[in-house]
Amino acid sequence: MKKLIVFDLDGTLAESKSAIDSEMAKVFIALINVVKVAIISGGDWPQFEKQVLVHLPTNKMLKNLYILPTCGTKFYTYKKGWEMLYAEDLTPGEKTKIITSLNAAVEEQGFKPEKTWGEQIEDRGSQITFSALGQEAPLAAKREWDPGFVKRKKIQSVLSKTIPEFSVNLGGTTSIDITKPGIDKGYGIKKLKRILGIKKREIIFIGDAIFPGGNDYPAQEAGVISICIKDPNETKRVIQGIIACLDNRGKYAKGF
Repeated sequence: MKKLIVFDLDGTLAESKSAIDSEMAKVFIALINVVKVAIISGGDWPQFEKQVLVHLPTNKMLKNLYILPTCGTKFYTYKKGWEMLYAEDLTPGEKTKIITSLNAAVEEQGFKPEKTWGEQIEDRGSQITFSALGQEAPLAAKREWDPGFVKRKKIQSVLSKTIPEFSVNLGGTTSIDITKPGIDKGYGIKKLKRILGIKKREIIFIGDAIFPGGNDYPAQEAGVISICIKDPNETKRVIQGIIACLDNRGKYAKGF
């Protein structure tokens, strides 16, 4: 029997930096009524609020939901409201080194886009995130820039040599996430196991970047069952299947 279902956010529950749609909200609410659920993403807390939390009812069932921003470097749980349990923040010196190395790697590979929408590099406290087309780029432009991860893998290869003391993972449609070593979605999975007292065999992870170098891959490396999906629509079908298996009374599976 599975006790915890863990999701990536962008590309899994919602399109990049977009809100979950009404159908996803419906199946997600049904899921957290029958099992504990966590979301781990490269985005920071405000992104979770905008994309997911404002679309869910505020009531006691949120105690079944756990939020891990910036690839698990932060952990939020719901009591009377949302509370942060920890944050693995980078030091000022670490941030400077990461940003300098990141700019150099992008320039070396010649991947400077003709147009950007907003800042390319965002300091998320416990993570530095590079978004090739900027933080506010339209989804259509982001999908065209690096659909096969080829450009970002080249940047990642350079960074693996210039800042080997940090974890560099690919996520979303144009982003690269950089954290302290070992502080990634696998770390978040381990934190969930310890805090919730749940075994690896009782966890399922669902994401769209479960491949070597992808920012969902560390979750699989942590030893939990992992399901690689192609988009949020496929995630909905997986959630419906999980609910059908876990909801013995059939209360929440009705209408799917």
